Amino acid sequence: MEKEIVMTYAGLRALEDELEYLKTVKRKEVAEKIKVARGYGDLSENSEYDEAKNEQGLMEGRIALLEKMLKNARVVTEDELSNDTVSVGSHVRIKDEDGDEEEYDITGSAEADPLEGKISDESPIGAALVGHGVGDKVDISLPNGAVVTYEILEIGRSVL
Repeated sequence: MEKEIVMTYAGLRALEDELEYLKTVKRKEVAEKIKVARGYGDLSENSEYDEAKNEQGLMEGRIALLEKMLKNARVVTEDELSNDTVSVGSHVRIKDEDGDEEEYDITGSAEADPLEGKISDESPIGAALVGHGVGDKVDISLPNGAVVTYEILEIGRSVL
């Protein structure tokens, strides 16, 4: 059985939009690049052709991955969200031992973007926070082996 991919509605829409773009716009662009590169002659020494074929392969791989993700997607509904415990779709404010505060949106792995403050429920921090409530202190094992304790200050809802 395929692994269920939990995501917010916004994450689902973003994947659908990317898939649509790749299938309608990008496929045509890459096909045109291949057609132009073929016109340069001998394919055995044609770097433009090789590059275009590689781009096509990567794009088709991404399309297949997106289709698989969408097939196995489960969107978190408003009814499933609670401000009592952290889950996918939560916006959480936490504080470390030094008093430094951080805020994250907890997402499914398909829509995680740490630079944007969106962390996966499967990441070390996200996995440790899920299921805990305001006031809980959570020990998080970091990839470098260190353990950091965070206190959950506030739980809200991410924009879905």
